[in-house]
Amino acid sequence: MSADPIFWMAAVALALPVWATARILRSGLPKHRKVTCVIGAWIMPVIGPLAMLIEVPRRGRGAPEIAPGANTIAAPPPESLELPGREPFSIRAHLMDGNGFPILDWQALDAWATPDGADADAPTAQAALRTGRRAWLSHLRDALAGTHLLETNDAWVLSSYEPELARSVADYVSVARGRITRLLDGIARFPAGEKTICIALDTEQHYYHYVANYYPEDGEFSVSGGMYINAGCPHFVTVKDELWRLEPVIAHELTHSALAHLGLPLWLDEGIAVTTEDHVASKYTRPHRHHLEMLEKHLNFWNTERMQEFWTGQSFHRADEGNALSYDLARHMVGLLGREWRSFTAFATQARRGDGGAAAARAALGLDLGELAAAALRVTPQTGWSPDPSLWKKTPLAR
Repeated sequence: MSADPIFWMAAVALALPVWATARILRSGLPKHRKVTCVIGAWIMPVIGPLAMLIEVPRRGRGAPEIAPGANTIAAPPPESLELPGREPFSIRAHLMDGNGFPILDWQALDAWATPDGADADAPTAQAALRTGRRAWLSHLRDALAGTHLLETNDAWVLSSYEPELARSVADYVSVARGRITRLLDGIARFPAGEKTICIALDTEQHYYHYVANYYPEDGEFSVSGGMYINAGCPHFVTVKDELWRLEPVIAHELTHSALAHLGLPLWLDEGIAVTTEDHVASKYTRPHRHHLEMLEKHLNFWNTERMQEFWTGQSFHRADEGNALSYDLARHMVGLLGREWRSFTAFATQARRGDGGAAAARAALGLDLGELAAAALRVTPQTGWSPDPSLWKKTPLAR
């Protein structure tokens, strides 16, 4: 007697989601995507499992542990560096203690890489700098228990990630660099041959202890998820997290790296970075109500003194709500300026920190920055909102 057709239909209906679930759980998808796909595989018979499995090869195909162009650096850190035509450079003698982290004397490394005024862009000098940075990262790796150093064609990733996930981070760095260069055509530039250095620390405590090395002694700490540091050795540091959460941080900090050659006013640098991060990385769109709430906070916060802090960049380092409001204002201002790309690139390539970009705005855009800020907040122009360097405190900013 043949089995009941209903039994076979039920068996197939059960086997498909079980099979799909196993495939999804073994994939390299982020945890939140795995949960979504598993739910989808079970709530729709037949179609659900097949539809969810499409996500696995498209998004979840993991990189092999050892892949072309990738190398895990496990060798002991060198005590000194040697290159033809140069005296040995002692790494150990030029390491300083920075809140428990080994920090290399980058000026000394630069002097060794470019002796007697040699061209810093020459291949020999660039090779010397790469060798020094790799050596420093190896020392930092050994100082941070459980971390590993991965090198690819475009990046160094120092973290405690499993090899597969570290490679995913490095791969995303390469993808994001390409997207940023295309999106910010005419202003973004990654120096040829320069690898991006990404340091993902295990805890927020480690993160803030590390970035404290680049803040003034009496400077305020603002809450942040990542920081681009362009002091001697360009690199960015963040707190270890799932890649889907790190993508916006990586995109943001890479934008700072790509704009570093311009020396932009901080408000413009941050405005471009937060706008670019929205385009390069996947993010949830804020509800309209959030914008209305922020607008009310803006109107209650900004006055002449605080607006001058905005132009100098000091407001971005505030420990109160002024920090978030500064980023939001910069985003809206860049959003208005970016509608006409040719004039915006002319402005960005001329803007200088000394006056907050005021002269470049008048020359390239024919507008006053105080009026632009008022337009971004949908208010009439306010007295004292235009950049006025005579009112600025001569306080060094860490960036």
